[in-house]
Amino acid sequence: MADLDIRWQQRFAHFEKAFTLLQDVIKLENPTVNDRAALIHFFEMAFEQGWKLLKDFEEAEGFIETSPRGAIKRAFQTNLISSGHDWIDALEDRNLTTHTYNEETAVAIESKIREKYFPLLLQVHQDFTIKMS
Repeated sequence: MADLDIRWQQRFAHFEKAFTLLQDVIKLENPTVNDRAALIHFFEMAFEQGWKLLKDFEEAEGFIETSPRGAIKRAFQTNLISSGHDWIDALEDRNLTTHTYNEETAVAIESKIREKYFPLLLQVHQDFTIKMS
């Protein structure tokens, strides 16, 4: 059990680094194309580390989930996260951005990241910061 506790704590450190990069670039009000690309990339990184953090924490609690969708559903069921549907939307958009690039899609995803997905990641960051204390 101690190794599993350590694993989610290590994962939180990785999540926190990615989240901090996202947090820094999200402050830009009029992003250039390159800024937008960075924002989307940092979202992808933070989201990836975020769902894996949830999975690792769940494993420490005795649950085994291997897929992002399964980990998100379990986290919602156990009240580790709220807004499960928004997390699934973020997963789908993350999958979309990692496999294609289209400027129109990038602008739409940027808006979702700012308004919908960043607050989800911020909440996880705040909750796990408390868990680390």
